[in-house]
Amino acid sequence: MVDLLKLRSAFAELSSSQPRLFSAPGRVNLIGEHTDYNEGFVLPMAANLRTYVAAGERNDGKIVVHSVDLNEVAEFSLDEKVGSSQTGSSGWINYIQGVTHFLCAAGLDCEGANLAIASDVPIGAGLSSSAALEVAVGFALAKMGELEISRHELARIAQEAEHVFVGTNSGLMDQLTATLAEQNHAMLIDCRSFQVTQIPMSLPGTAVVICDTRVKHELVSSAYNQRREECESAVRLLRNKKANVRALRDLELDDLDLVENLPEIERRRARHVITENERTVAAAQSLAAGDAVALGQLMTESHKSLRDDFEVSCSELDIMCDLALGLESVSGARMMGGGFGGCTINLVARESLAEFADSMTAGYHRATGLMPSIHVVQPDDGVSELFV
Repeated sequence: MVDLLKLRSAFAELSSSQPRLFSAPGRVNLIGEHTDYNEGFVLPMAANLRTYVAAGERNDGKIVVHSVDLNEVAEFSLDEKVGSSQTGSSGWINYIQGVTHFLCAAGLDCEGANLAIASDVPIGAGLSSSAALEVAVGFALAKMGELEISRHELARIAQEAEHVFVGTNSGLMDQLTATLAEQNHAMLIDCRSFQVTQIPMSLPGTAVVICDTRVKHELVSSAYNQRREECESAVRLLRNKKANVRALRDLELDDLDLVENLPEIERRRARHVITENERTVAAAQSLAAGDAVALGQLMTESHKSLRDDFEVSCSELDIMCDLALGLESVSGARMMGGGFGGCTINLVARESLAEFADSMTAGYHRATGLMPSIHVVQPDDGVSELFV
C-alpha cells in the first residue's frame, strides 16, 4: 500500500499548497490474451494495486513531476512539441507529457501543474503500470481543469499518448480497465465495439493470485510487434477464402478448417486468437455462474495455446504454471500479458493461500534460482479522487 503521508511530503517539496489526491488501478487479465488488437474479447479486472497522484496547480506553463518510487524529479513545458520525448531513466515522463498534450488538444485549460506520484503496481510485470499512470494523471488534470470528459474518452487519450509519446502500439483494454472497472467485478470487453459488460466476481472460496517471475526478456517488445504483423498477414490470406474478414475476430471455431491451409506461422497465430476468443466468452459465463473449476480449465487451456500456438511464453512462465497446476488447491493457471516474462495468474482456494505461496516460492527458487513475488489481488474500482 502506498504511504499517502510520504506522497504528500513529496508534493510539499514542489508546492506549499494542499494537493488533491487521485488513484487508478493496475490491471489483471483473467483471460483473453493477444485478442484485443485482433478486435476480439478480453476479460480483465482492476487490481487493488494502484498508482496515486497528488496534484496541484501552477501558472508558469510547466508540468513538474516528482516520482517517489524512482526518487526523480522531471518537468516539461506545455508548449513542447510532439516528438520531444525523453529517453533513459527519465523516460517515464513521456507518459505524462503525452496525456497532457492530448488533454490540451481536447480542450483542457491548463497553465501548469505540480504532481507527486507513487505506485504499488509492479513495473514490467504485465499489470499495466503504464495505463494506471496515464489514467491517474489524466483524471487528475481533467478534474483540476474542470474538463468535462467521459471515461471512454479519457481511456482513448491515454492510449493515444502511449502510441505517440512512448511508441507502444497498445490496445485499449488496459486503459478501459483503469477508467471503467467496478469493485468486485470483472469486465467482458468487446474490443471491436468497446462495449463493456460488468461480470460479478462470485467466487467466494477462490482467490486470484499473481505470481511475478521477476524476469522480463528483451524479446518482448519486438515479439509483440511481430505477432501483430503475423496476425495481420493471416487476415490478408484468409480474405481470399472467406469474404468480409476484417480481423481474426471475424472467424469462429467452424473456420479452423480454413486456417489449417495457411502457412504454419499464420495458422498457429490465427488458431490461438480464434480459440482464445471462444474461451474468453465461455470464461465470462463460467465466472457469472460462480464456476471456478470451469474458469480455471479455460485459463489453463489459454496458457497452452499461448505457449504452443502463439509462442509468447518462456521457461520461467511455464515452470510457474506447472508448479501451480501440480497443487490440488489450484483450479487454473496461465501466463498473463504480452509474454516472455512477467506474471502468471492463478485461481487458488482461499483456505490454501499460505500453503500455495510457500510451495510456489520454494519450487520456483529451486528451479530458477529466483525469488518470485506473490500478490493476492481483489477486483477494485477504476480511477477516482480520494477525499482523505
